[in-house]
Amino acid sequence: MRDFVGGHWTAIENGVHYMRDVSCNEDACRIAHRTAAQVFATLRNLAIGLYELDKKHNRTKATSLASWRRSMTVSNALKKLCR
Repeated sequence: MRDFVGGHWTAIENGVHYMRDVSCNEDACRIAHRTAAQVFATLRNLAIGLYELDKKHNRTKATSLASWRRSMTVSNALKKLCR
């Protein structure tokens, strides 16, 4: 059981947490208000999900989340959410 739990946390640290930290620079974020921090974490997760969907359906040429995020505009993101 201990190996399973350890493997689970390793996958989390290497997956979404890494993307949130490196691509979205989450650890450097200085938001102090708890609710605002939760909102921004949700928005980061949404961005990661949209990128993964675009990548899965071959709708992006971006090679990383950071490059995809730089090319994304608010209007494009809203169009993707409404699909």
